Amino acid sequence: MNPPVSAVLWVLLYLLLVAAPLLVLLIGPVPPGAGFWWDFSMALGFAGMAMMGVQFALTARLRRASAPFGIDIIYYFHRYAAVIALGLLLAHFAVLRIDYAEALGAIDPRRAPWHMTAGRVALALFAVVIITSLWRKPLGIEYDRWRMWHALLATVAFLAAAGHIAGVGYYTVAPWKRVLWTAYTLFWVLLIAYVRLAKPWAMRRRPWRVAEVRAERGNAWTLALAPEGHVGLAFAPGQFAWLTLRASPYHVKEHPFSFSSSAENGARIEFTIKELGDFTRTIKTVQPGEVAYLDGPYGVFSIDRHPHAPGFVFIAGGVGIAPIMSMLRSAADRGERRPLTLVYANNRWDDVIFREELEQLRERLDLKLVHVLAEPPEDWAGERGYVDDALLARYLPPEQRTFECFLCGPRPMTDAVQRALTALGVPLRRVHFELFEMV
Repeated sequence: MNPPVSAVLWVLLYLLLVAAPLLVLLIGPVPPGAGFWWDFSMALGFAGMAMMGVQFALTARLRRASAPFGIDIIYYFHRYAAVIALGLLLAHFAVLRIDYAEALGAIDPRRAPWHMTAGRVALALFAVVIITSLWRKPLGIEYDRWRMWHALLATVAFLAAAGHIAGVGYYTVAPWKRVLWTAYTLFWVLLIAYVRLAKPWAMRRRPWRVAEVRAERGNAWTLALAPEGHVGLAFAPGQFAWLTLRASPYHVKEHPFSFSSSAENGARIEFTIKELGDFTRTIKTVQPGEVAYLDGPYGVFSIDRHPHAPGFVFIAGGVGIAPIMSMLRSAADRGERRPLTLVYANNRWDDVIFREELEQLRERLDLKLVHVLAEPPEDWAGERGYVDDALLARYLPPEQRTFECFLCGPRPMTDAVQRALTALGVPLRRVHFELFEMV
């Protein structure tokens, strides 16, 4: 299906899933209202609860749903949608607290009805989940621990909220409405079970073995994996997968990394990973023969999505070269003849990952290679400083500004390059980038 059409259909499905509970509950006899603000509060509560339910679908990594947007965009939307949903739930509580305080009953759980306590618990847990997600790094919460508690608390909060709605019974008195609401809730529970149980089970049946751990320049390491008892993995160059090492896939200790190997050889997968955090600093200690698990491939950052492009421009910073290297290696293996330009920015010459192989790829591809160094050696004759519109104007003649452009690097760099390309007249639809700080 055409990607824009597919995107519109998925957006409409999202809106339908969010609105469905309220629309269904309003069909047929409804209880007498207690005024506009009472009914408005109920609507806010159901809408917020529906949005929280769809949050589980947004993180389920459903390939068809994420294909038109890219899973990184889906995750960013998940983050902002959670804030909106929490706002709706807080507004639901606030309206009741201001105008209908008696309906809330006692705060003390020993005297309050169980379903009212369940509602308060759900609201508090949703707030904790979102606060710890938005400010995980400032709060000093380790990534793997955060992911585990994020999944657990979100699930408990959703079930508590569902219990609250069922216990209150407002708008769900009719038996058929109770059946529909139960089915709606059960659907999300089954989706949680699929993500947390079925997918890890499938991953355990397709293990990988570490074949090699290779040191690269710039404090980076290439991790090579070979399939264990299966044929491997087909992926598009530039895509990524979630990698689990030294843990069961049930433990939620997985991290997303781009493939750096050629897509023409799915029987040997490689990831090139820079030492940037707690997990990435352990890659150099991984030994050949260790077991790994993969969930993928994902992503739309790929030359394969643009088969009719007249050529490609790649702009990378540091380890952002990894997915671009996958595209270059794949292009070389396929005998690509279209013109390619790579602008590769690093701090120092010794930091340039794949420095020697990039020179070799120039012999196999029509590749213009431009190195940009922020701290060049004294005898450096190449480009200095940062990638800006003046530099890009020198290496991208007008005819190449119709090429598809792929950016990957630190967020400040990709933001600056997007502005530079816009200044050069490159249409936004031809600029593709990875959200480097997705997690």
